[in-house]
Amino acid sequence: MNYDVFMAGFGGQGILLIGNLLAYAGIIEGRNVSYFPAYGVEKRGGAATCTVVVSDDEVGSPVIGNPGAALILNPLSMEKYFSRVRPGGLCIINSSLVEDAGDGRDDIQVVRIPINDMALELGDPRLLNMITIGAYAELSGAVSLDSLKGALKDVLPKRNHRFIPMNVEAIDRGAAYAREAAGRAA
Repeated sequence: MNYDVFMAGFGGQGILLIGNLLAYAGIIEGRNVSYFPAYGVEKRGGAATCTVVVSDDEVGSPVIGNPGAALILNPLSMEKYFSRVRPGGLCIINSSLVEDAGDGRDDIQVVRIPINDMALELGDPRLLNMITIGAYAELSGAVSLDSLKGALKDVLPKRNHRFIPMNVEAIDRGAAYAREAAGRAA
């Protein structure tokens, strides 16, 4: 199988971290991966994007023009990237910030999740990225939740390992929300 996902938001939302986390989870599973981050010159608040490919086959290019999935975390990313998701794909939208419901496309699965609100419920707004990647892993099957959780120790600096339990909870919360959303849509 081949999974390619494009993630977009603004700096500070943890896009690059979850891209790296997904890539490490793929490596844990013995898959071929590519991780292609891109960000603006600003430290926080500028554009942040990344593309991750997780595949059983060799990965030819880290650049994907029309990804099979997109994780859209802010309105500008919705404007710029929503139309790029290829037919039959998946788009997870942060409905806490993005008002556009994505109704213009019936050829992809659109899942709206109040990601910022859920992160606040967990007690830390920075957990929005872990909620997002948990939902993506659940809906796509690109990697297992256990591999994501196991990769946390590889991508987080040692000084932040004390936050791993919070991150695991956020991954689980995103996956549970995605499971419920998929059940309602079925």
